[in-house]
Amino acid sequence: MGIHQQPAHHQSQPGLESRMQPRPKSDAPQHRGTGKLLGKVAVITGGDSGIGRAIAISYAREGADVVVLYLNEHQDAQETADLVMKEGRRCMVLAGDVGTAAFCADSVRRCLSEFGHLDILVNNAAEQHPQADITGITPEQLERTFRTNIFSFFYMTQAALPHLPDGGAIINTASVTAYKGSADLLDYSSTKGAIVSFTRSLSQSLAPKGIRVNAVAPGPIWTPLIPSTFPTDKVETFGDSVPLKRAGQPEEVAPCYLFLASRDSSYMTGQVLHPNGGTVING
Repeated sequence: MGIHQQPAHHQSQPGLESRMQPRPKSDAPQHRGTGKLLGKVAVITGGDSGIGRAIAISYAREGADVVVLYLNEHQDAQETADLVMKEGRRCMVLAGDVGTAAFCADSVRRCLSEFGHLDILVNNAAEQHPQADITGITPEQLERTFRTNIFSFFYMTQAALPHLPDGGAIINTASVTAYKGSADLLDYSSTKGAIVSFTRSLSQSLAPKGIRVNAVAPGPIWTPLIPSTFPTDKVETFGDSVPLKRAGQPEEVAPCYLFLASRDSSYMTGQVLHPNGGTVING
């Protein structure tokens, strides 16, 4: 069922899942945990809602404790923590700006203090600000988008790397826009292209350490980023342009992150998975 068949309320960024109608689906009922991540600890940036929340639930169901980093969406973050704890796992929520190296470093320190180790890093936080023309992108917007969307990936990786074990995993959230572009999201799609290159390069750098680095490039997924970014008319038809003719749900993307975090993908590094509703990007 397409998003346009339900009311869609526009809201300001960063967006609150608790205010969305319809609510995104984050908890796949068909997923039954089998202990694939038992005893692991995962840090997820942008983990309060949307894809990040679905990842947190999926990881917890497979036995991992979770650290959720988020900007200021306190109600959403607490709801995610409650859902993780419902799966019988522990969850730490930390509010702050991942675009600053100090917060990233402090988050890893607090993770280690609470859980004693770190096995999985999911770089997922992002923001986007549509502009019809490149001349409308201010220096402030350009720097802000790059800080959140790619600088944070460097900062989090730098902080986490000394503590990731052989067999550890880093998973980065890219986007279909990295491959097909986006006329109205020039700076956003540029950061997503950078993430693909970052993933491929980092995978080569860390292969000797036994740390795998992969990415996921979602297509149109119903998350708080959408109603907080686009006008109502675009929100109501969001996802209609892909072959499957609908927006995806976070619970349909989370299995990619679970696969890449577990030993099921032990022979994969430097790769990108594409849950995008059927768009062929040859990447």
